Amino acid sequence: MKKPLILCLLAIYHLPLLAQTTEKSAVDATQQTPSSLQILYSNLGKKGHLYSADGFTVSGPNSSAGISFFTAMPFTPSLNSHVSEVRVAVQYLSGANQVNLSIYEDSGGVPGTLLAGPVTITNLPNANTCCRLTVADFTPVAVSGGVQYWVVANTPATGVGSDFEGFWQLAANISIPLALDHGTSWFPVQGFDLPSGVVLGTTP
Repeated sequence: MKKPLILCLLAIYHLPLLAQTTEKSAVDATQQTPSSLQILYSNLGKKGHLYSADGFTVSGPNSSAGISFFTAMPFTPSLNSHVSEVRVAVQYLSGANQVNLSIYEDSGGVPGTLLAGPVTITNLPNANTCCRLTVADFTPVAVSGGVQYWVVANTPATGVGSDFEGFWQLAANISIPLALDHGTSWFPVQGFDLPSGVVLGTTP
């Protein structure tokens, strides 16, 4: 039986790290949820597992990849909430060690209107290391329960940070839509892996 075309497309856009493994890394105990916040969304796994060693490329237009690869993680809070913090498994490979994280509304299955950010994060952990998450703090932004939103990792079009290249590590064994932008516009992909992260905040 022939595999669906989307599997071929996914193989193109899913760019793994050099180290190949299906074993997930252990959670760093120093990165517990702050007592003032609660988890609004997480795909970090269960029983002490954090993320896979494979990842989606995140790169700027002036990176060694020579093209922009931006990645977005969808999340849907169960209740009306305020997002205050995002933690994602984005890691550094080359260029300026910084990346932008933002929160977007959904628009037909891809990121639409910017809600918060970008927040520029520096000193990311090196690619293929365990187990620190990249953390972005936001002025609390209101989100509605049952509505999909996006956490976006991208770079500036020019200047410092436009040469960043890294990876957004995967939450293994998840089949869900995600979105990619390769320098032209956002487009949806039916993925079998999902960028790994957690969204934190408060509920009124």
